[in-house]
Amino acid sequence: MMNSKKYLIREVFPHDIAGVESLIKTVMPEFGASGPGFAIHDPEVSDMFSAYHRERHVYFVVTDGDGIFGGGGIAPLTGSDKSICELRKMYFKEEIRGLGLGQQLMDLCLKRAVEMGFEKCYLETLKSMERANKLYLRNKFLLLQKPLGNTGHFSCDSFYLKDL
Repeated sequence: MMNSKKYLIREVFPHDIAGVESLIKTVMPEFGASGPGFAIHDPEVSDMFSAYHRERHVYFVVTDGDGIFGGGGIAPLTGSDKSICELRKMYFKEEIRGLGLGQQLMDLCLKRAVEMGFEKCYLETLKSMERANKLYLRNKFLLLQKPLGNTGHFSCDSFYLKDL
């Protein structure tokens, strides 16, 4: 059955904090990403509004007006030069996967990255997130042999970079 709800992608608000944290803590374990070296343990997960409410940072949520069903954002890549951003914490609840919202959110994130003056976009993920990997390749992200920057996500096994 097709999901007939209407979803909106907008910037994160303070009242979204618990919903975004729940999203991340629900989706990541689904893909085996709950142990050490994964983004689920980043301090920012407990308050994505404050973490992304600053210069050259943005986080978007996918909402139906009541709940948070997805999210993703852009921030400078830690431990790298200022021309590279990172696509961060892009996750979707199972019920909205396959609706095209991942592409819409990525388009918005990359557009904003260009507006913020970034020249390249980096991301880390897992091979087990097959649909996400296909999305990155469709959007001309190049698979790297090793990680960039210093994200602390030593358990990720796939790394991508895209010229903006």
